[in-house]
Amino acid sequence: MAENKNIKTEFVNREIRARQILVINDDGTKIGPLNKFEALKLAEEQGMDLFQVGMQDNQVAIAKILDYGKYKYEQKRKQRENKKNQVKVENKEIRLTVGIGDHDLDTKARKAREFLEEGDRVKISLKFKGREITYQELGLETLNKFYTKIEDVAKIEKEAKLNTRFLDMYVVPKKAN
Repeated sequence: MAENKNIKTEFVNREIRARQILVINDDGTKIGPLNKFEALKLAEEQGMDLFQVGMQDNQVAIAKILDYGKYKYEQKRKQRENKKNQVKVENKEIRLTVGIGDHDLDTKARKAREFLEEGDRVKISLKFKGREITYQELGLETLNKFYTKIEDVAKIEKEAKLNTRFLDMYVVPKKAN
């Protein structure tokens, strides 16, 4: 579902619509329920903003007295920090054929091993050409032979499954103990 950018989700100071506001001080102490104008006056006296953090019974707003600019800065900083610590897993693909030679299989296994050591997810696709589709057991045999070459660093995420003319299998890196 796409988010609508025009809908405002954060209400500050006069944007708060509720008449009754349960006010919380910036140190976390509850001041109590006040009407909107008293709450705004209290926040202005402290040189802070009134920030709505929630609703209670769809009538009473819960608002905190804080420095809104500082709050927004902290939120953006946390988002940047989370994005920096995020691990991106890429999908790589290795293509095989039914009659692939042993040396070619070794070369592709070496490349798959590199991808797995970098932490990427690898899709191993075996393509059936022409009438080879009737010999699916040979394709499965080739896939299993390929997997035995990388099984020390990989575990199967999705078993081999026929997809039109491709036999696809997904492998992910094994977790280091």
